[in-house]
Amino acid sequence: MRTKSLLILGTLAMGLAACGSNGGILGRERPDEFAVQRQAPLVVPPDFNLAPPEPGTARPAEGTAAEQALDALFGGPAPRSQVEAAAISRAGEAEPGIRSSVGDPHTPTVAKGRVTRDIIAAPEGDGGSAQAVIPG
Repeated sequence: MRTKSLLILGTLAMGLAACGSNGGILGRERPDEFAVQRQAPLVVPPDFNLAPPEPGTARPAEGTAAEQALDALFGGPAPRSQVEAAAISRAGEAEPGIRSSVGDPHTPTVAKGRVTRDIIAAPEGDGGSAQAVIPG
């Protein structure tokens, strides 16, 4: 019982010491509210004589939305490395309708196994109804 009383008394003493005028245990000092000064307001320079843009015209520095999207996706034009240029030259030109014929069910493919077949045959959707199936 005596130990419990000493523990409570010590905790209260530390709590009161934290309320001291020197900022407490952490040594923080309060800011001086009279030392705060107001900043001068922003001023538009007198020689700033730009005309407002015409309604409906594109901004000259930004380009079209399609160009912005391509730059955001692919980072704009960049020089190709020697390895990349060699790989592209060896690959040759793609057939004009290759993307349409790849999804054709009559296109011959290599069997990659049951899991790959199940993934490809999965129904379209956002995956909200997807469930893990444990074989067994």
